[in-house]
Amino acid sequence: MSTNPNQPEIGLVLLAAGGSRRLGKPKQLLHYRGESLLRRAAKSALASRCSKIAVILGAGAEACAHELEGLRLLTVINPDWEEGIGSSIRMGVTALNSAAPELDAVLLALCDQALIDYRHLNRLVEAFSASHPPIVASRYSDAFGAPAVFHRSLFGDLAGLAGDEGAKKIIVRHLRSTLFVDLPEAGIDVDTVEDYARLTGSPRSG
Repeated sequence: MSTNPNQPEIGLVLLAAGGSRRLGKPKQLLHYRGESLLRRAAKSALASRCSKIAVILGAGAEACAHELEGLRLLTVINPDWEEGIGSSIRMGVTALNSAAPELDAVLLALCDQALIDYRHLNRLVEAFSASHPPIVASRYSDAFGAPAVFHRSLFGDLAGLAGDEGAKKIIVRHLRSTLFVDLPEAGIDVDTVEDYARLTGSPRSG
């Protein structure tokens, strides 16, 4: 967290509520380099310059909450997680805005982007701090998306997402005014057994 009073206040919503249907087991609890993906992502969030951290849990919430023990963050259980990621974004932004109404922006991050750490998150924070654009989004390969920072003027849009609508819908709507930061590491996520095997370098990762 920055101690500079001129720096914007940015909160972080870590999205970790999904049911991992394609993987067949909770991706949040998969281990990488000695820790679960969830705990690694939460620790990276806490080490970043974001001033308030909220983790959104849903599927397997009890086991996931256990992974967060000892970490000073806001844990939010989304009872509607099966509706899709839109419900978690909505709940996270609403919870953070309520807990810290002074926030200038919110950074949305995903727990399964295992190669993203606090340094990548800080690059997005720094890009936002320099010019306060509506959105700062990650760009990787031929795609773009999370992690991404959204100015508080877009909190209403984020809180209006529903079902499987992710924040990319909002980025597309504001494409011309979005600032992109090249983060190739954000292109590596874990949706399938094959994804996890590639991440760990093992043909039989479990």
